[in-house]
Amino acid sequence: MGSKNKLKRFKENETFKNVIQPTRDELVNQQFLLKGNWNAKYFKNNNPLVLELGCGKGEYSVALAQKYPDKNFIGIDIKGARFWRGAKTAIETGLDNVAFLRTQIELIDYAFGNNEVNEIWITFPDPQIKYKRTKHRMTNSAFLQRYKSILKPDGVVNLKTDSEFMHGYTLGLLHGEGHEVLYANHNVYKQEGSPEDVTSVQTFYESQYLEQDKAITYIRFKIK
Repeated sequence: MGSKNKLKRFKENETFKNVIQPTRDELVNQQFLLKGNWNAKYFKNNNPLVLELGCGKGEYSVALAQKYPDKNFIGIDIKGARFWRGAKTAIETGLDNVAFLRTQIELIDYAFGNNEVNEIWITFPDPQIKYKRTKHRMTNSAFLQRYKSILKPDGVVNLKTDSEFMHGYTLGLLHGEGHEVLYANHNVYKQEGSPEDVTSVQTFYESQYLEQDKAITYIRFKIK
């Protein structure tokens, strides 16, 4: 994507009512007014709140919002030029149960209150295979504790990835730390009875992986 195109998208994002872009200072200094108040102040209902972390183009957030009008969805990514697509689609199709938050996943617990979130989707994260990148791996212990603080006690996390490494690493960690694995599958499209939300929504990159006959893995779990 050219820098001209990016700038155009950044500018358009600023006009979208479904795009929220707090500064890092605002979040860290506890001045972000939607924290703990997403349903009351933004969605203006009491429906379950579902996050998509590292949402990319926002395909999952938009597709699930269309499928579940009785739930609220927020796609989160630091790359606004990417989720511009999802935000624009939501506006064009009149979807008012989906929003996009531009921030780093590391700041997730500054953007949401305790027990505010019902469910989290992590779709095709960078596996950060090198050892020194472990701290950026989105299912490491530190991230799991951040998620736990914002999830309701019965909240669940979904991880969908094409990385066998990420799948194996996460399963090992979950079992090692005593978290509750509700479902795990290392090839959801080849397995009968895979959850429908996992196979009915495909991201742009996922459809490319499938064309290459790459296995798509999935884990659904609760953080203890």
